[in-house]
Amino acid sequence: MSHTPTLQGRCVIVTGGSRGLGAAIAQVLGEAGALLVIADLALERAEDRVAMLAENGIKALAMPLDVGDEEQVRQVIAHTRERLGRLDVVVNNAAIDITVPISGFSSTDWERVVLTNLTGPFLMAKHAAAAMGPKTASGGGGHIVNIASTGSKRAWPNAAAYHATKWGLLGLSHALHAELRPQGIKVSAVVAGGMRTPFLLDRFPDIDPAALQDPLNVAHAVRFVLTQPDETVVPEITVLPMQETSWP
Repeated sequence: MSHTPTLQGRCVIVTGGSRGLGAAIAQVLGEAGALLVIADLALERAEDRVAMLAENGIKALAMPLDVGDEEQVRQVIAHTRERLGRLDVVVNNAAIDITVPISGFSSTDWERVVLTNLTGPFLMAKHAAAAMGPKTASGGGGHIVNIASTGSKRAWPNAAAYHATKWGLLGLSHALHAELRPQGIKVSAVVAGGMRTPFLLDRFPDIDPAALQDPLNVAHAVRFVLTQPDETVVPEITVLPMQETSWP
């Protein structure tokens, strides 16, 4: 009989976990018993999130992380194993967008978006997979979840770098699924439609919140892919708000 895993006691790193979808993912996985590392560029905000989780009995650590800095990635993974004794899951959630026409988009801004949205998940996956090791009877293996976007399958104006990186992340996710599966490491992409998070609401004040979805709904999809039986992997799942009419 196939074993269906729980999240109880599993160690999870959530990048960009201090607010928005990252915070929702931390909450849902923490409520399911996961041990959390909130790895975020904004350390103080991550520490505030850890304190909020603690009020609900959820154990979490805050660590500073620029996902595009390979040395910082190494340190977070090493410190996670030192403090918590293991590494089971990485959720690549950290992302940025700079919404301007390509005519006004500097190469510096392009590189910053690529570093965060695409290079960062690559570095996290590379070093996490090495730390997890191949799955054996005595342990090993793990799960990498990449938070993609409907922007990985369609496009709108003034977001060239965002689309390029999200399309790239979806491709990277499927490539890693094929490459790491023989080692017992699962890789899943969660394609999320618009959510009521600061990522959209802070930048687009005219957006209708009713047309968006609660980030907790997407967080539950992350929990779903993480709790499939050992013999099953979900390489890609799409979670859309019912009112998002621009997407099929």
